[in-house]
Amino acid sequence: MLVWFIYDIVKDRSRKKLADKAIEQGLYRVQKSVFAGNIDNNLLDELVIYSEDMINPTSDSVYIFPMCQEDFKKIELLGQAFDKAMVNDELKSLFT
Repeated sequence: MLVWFIYDIVKDRSRKKLADKAIEQGLYRVQKSVFAGNIDNNLLDELVIYSEDMINPTSDSVYIFPMCQEDFKKIELLGQAFDKAMVNDELKSLFT
């Protein structure tokens, strides 16, 4: 399943752990707090549970947007949509 995984986390330690988990689950960093990529449903469930444990629900937020391949390819990227230092060719290929 293709997903966008986006978060706004106050604490540096929690933010770092969540970023590491997203990468561990196979997502690619698009910007500092934005990840995208293909993920198995079981791994996504793990990421959701991990996120719930890591965040403070009164100050933090996590967004997970599943998308079908057809809709993913319709995404419009304008300006500096990706941090070029963080995005690899495999992620770029999802948009072509």
